[in-house]
Order: sequence, then structure tokens, then C-alpha cells
Amino acid sequence: MAEEGKKRAVRRKNPSVNLDTLGLEMGNRPPQALDVEEAVLGALLIEPNCIDEAMDELSPGCFYGEKHRMIFEAMRLLNNEHVALDILSVSQKLKATGNLEAVGGTVALVQLSQKIGAAAHIEYYIRILKQKYIQRELITASYDILKTSYDESTNVDDLIDMAQTKIFSAIQNNVKKDVQEIGKVINDALDDIQRLQDSSGLSGVPSGFPSVDKITLGWQASDLIILAARPSVGKTAFVLNLARNAAVDFNMPVAFFSLEMPAIQLAKRMMVSETRLSADKIKGGVKLADWEWEQLDIQLKRLAKAPLYIDDTPSLPVMEFRSKVKKLVKQKGVRLIVVDYLQLMQGPAELRGMREQEVAAISRTLKATAKEMNVPIIALSQLSRQSENRQGSNRRPQLSDLRESGSIEQDADMVIFIHRYDYQGLSDNPDDVGRTQIIIAKHRNGAIADIDMRFRADEVRFVDEQESLVNQADSMGGVASAMNSDMPPFGPDMSGGMSPGNDFNATNDEWS
Repeated sequence: MAEEGKKRAVRRKNPSVNLDTLGLEMGNRPPQALDVEEAVLGALLIEPNCIDEAMDELSPGCFYGEKHRMIFEAMRLLNNEHVALDILSVSQKLKATGNLEAVGGTVALVQLSQKIGAAAHIEYYIRILKQKYIQRELITASYDILKTSYDESTNVDDLIDMAQTKIFSAIQNNVKKDVQEIGKVINDALDDIQRLQDSSGLSGVPSGFPSVDKITLGWQASDLIILAARPSVGKTAFVLNLARNAAVDFNMPVAFFSLEMPAIQLAKRMMVSETRLSADKIKGGVKLADWEWEQLDIQLKRLAKAPLYIDDTPSLPVMEFRSKVKKLVKQKGVRLIVVDYLQLMQGPAELRGMREQEVAAISRTLKATAKEMNVPIIALSQLSRQSENRQGSNRRPQLSDLRESGSIEQDADMVIFIHRYDYQGLSDNPDDVGRTQIIIAKHRNGAIADIDMRFRADEVRFVDEQESLVNQADSMGGVASAMNSDMPPFGPDMSGGMSPGNDFNATNDEWS
């Protein structure tokens, strides 16, 4: 019993003692094809037509044999110097780098050049080498993940981030997209134009604001849209309006990643916007009347049934975000992704402490995810204090105000700022309360513009300025307006039926 106890103690002390020899114990060897490596190198020595394709597709790591890696690296250096590849030039380069004897001298190069039959099948051989290389990379990543998993001092979140990063890097770095002929691309573009002509005119996900959609034609697939403003200006409120409009009014699935606020707080904000009840009543500070409870249930039916999915994981690692997006697009058919907000995401573990590089990596991953999944991603971002330190009209946000990394501006297909006059203290006029400009400061595929809107803080929502003016005119003319009336827009219907605009039957419909 004592000896058995000692053995268990040793295993606990060295939990990963067998990891390095696991492959040998199982009788396995790393994936390799040394004969194919020789064939490719021989083809490069005697067939100039093979060189461009091999240099574009292969890297030294694709060769398992150390001698083969040295030879290919010498060939790559010569190719970059625009020197023809042959036995003499390669041997001279190997001699200059001190590797000629290590690879077996000039005799080894002569032997490689005798692989005459390789040139005709170079494309097939390259594919084999890339496959073996990816297998080795995945094995290496798996061993690193196993070793780190046995280390109990490793934070689980860091472990998951590291595992996803390594697996993703092993795959992504070795996948290349083939070029396409212009004729096929033009045909695809014509088909897309015809589809748009037959539709409503919007080519992307509608924002629900006509003035915005007029400029953007909807949020375009594969675009990274950065929505930026100073704190408390209304970033979350605006993007909640966008998500609600797409999901409720157009029945388009939307995924909302909230790193700042819990899901229940977001839901309450949306309930205020949807019902236009005061926030005090929604939060429980003021009691709801019985009829308000009944109408609240009616008004929220459309919102409750909308294809809107909320993830409120705090400090979400960017690679975990990528995995969740893939799952949501595949399983739920999500058409729009929202991230609130970018600076609260976690970048790759190896970049922690280097904030600018970490934010740059997050920005690049968001753009890559949008392109790969072919969905628009709207990511909120903070602005630096530079705009507040400027005087007068110069307080308008600028692209240089984007916080922590210039990569955000570079990676974004569109950058939108929210500029509030009352927030910036630019006007004492009571009519300017809530007056807002939505500034499209960068638009890679369209025009830039300033869009006038109005923020209604009590309803936690934005409206087009034109809609606001129409409602004011209706109010002044004595016409009851739901927007401006002191009574809630879903007050008791004196005729005994539902108020105009309600689409659901209170007695038959249930919460889903």
C-alpha cells in the first residue's frame, strides 16, 4: 500500500510526464512525405516553370526533413533576389549561409536533380506537403494544449483563448483562396444587381432609419461597421434601436454581444423603447396600473417573438466570439452581429499587456469574421478625450479620436460617430435637447454624410429629425401623437377594442 501511495504521489507531481513520448509509445510518427519533398526540390532545380507556384504555396515549415528545409530556404532567398535556381546557385547560397555541408554538400543537390519525373506532378506534390504540414501543426497545437491543461495554475479562460488561437492559427495560416476569373465575378455581380432590382432597393440589413438606409443601402454583408462616441452619448441605445428594427420590423436574426451590460438590463431598455412607458415604471420605481400590465403584455409580444439573441459574457475572448458567431450563423441564420463594445473584448493571450497590439488584433479578427461569415458586424468603440478638449465646432468627433489603436480606423469599412449638441454643451437652446448628428466619417463603399436625428432619452430611442418635426406639427395642430402625447401610446381604448397599430390579440396570443 505504501508503494502504491508513492506511485500516485509521483503521478500527481508530474502529471504530464508521458506527453512528450506519447506518439512513440503509440507507435506513431509525425506525418511526413520525405520522398515527395525530394521530388519537389528536384523539380525546382531542373524546371523553372515550377518555381512560382511552389514559392507561392510552400514555406520552409512544409518540409519535415531538416536538410530539405535548409535547401528550400536557400531557394527562396535566391528567388527573392531574382536569381535563377540551379545546382550551382543553390550550393553557393547554402555555402554563404553555412549550411552546405549540413545538407550533404553539392552531391546531395545533384541527387535531388535526378528526380526528373517530379515536374509534371508538382501541383499534386505541393498539395501533399501542405496537408502533412497542417497535420503536424495541429499535432503541435494539441500537445501544447494538453500540457497547458495539466497546469492547474493556468486560468481556464486563458486556456480556452490559447487553445482556440493555436487551432485557428494552424488552420487559417495554411488556407488560401483561389483566384477567380473576372468573367465569373462579373456574372455574379450581374446576378446580384438583378436580385437587388427585384427587391426593395436595400442590398443589406435595414437599419430601420430611412435617412441612414438612404446612404448605406442597409448594413452590407462582410462589412465591419465601427460606431463610436464618448461615454453616455447613446451608443448602446442607438445600436439597440438598430438591432430591434432588424429583428422586429424585418424579421432578420440578430446576435447582440453585450460585454458591458447584463441581458436583463438590455431587455428593460428595449421594453422602454417598445412600450414608451417611463423607465421608472419598467424598473419598478413606480407601480403599474392593471390596464398598463395588460397593454404591456400586448406591446411586447412582437419583441418577445423576434429572432434576437443576446450573449452577455463579460470580457469575451475574441476567439470565443468567433466560435460563437460561426455557431449562430450556421444554426440560427443570423444576419447581423452587434458587439458592445470592442475595447472590452480580450485579445490573444500572448498580446496581453500590449494594449495597442491587442486592440489591433481584436479589430482584425472582427473584420476577418465578418468577411468569412459574410455578415455585417457593428462594433461599438470608445473615443478618446481629444474631442472634448477642442474648442467650439471642433468638438465634432474625428477618425483620429478612435481610442487605443489606429487599426480600428484601417480595418473598418464604415466609421459612424454619434454627436450630441446638448452633451457637448454647444447650445443652450431648449430645442437642441436631444439634437443629434449621426456622422458617417468613413464609408469604403459609399458616400460620407451627416444625418440629423433626435434622441429621446425618456424613450431610450432615436428618431429621424424629419419624423420628429412631423410629430411636433401634429402635436401643435391638435392631432394626438403617440410620440408627444402625455398619455402612453397604448392607453385604454374607449371603443372597447385594441388601440390602432396593435397587431396581436391579447386573448389568444401568449408569450413565447
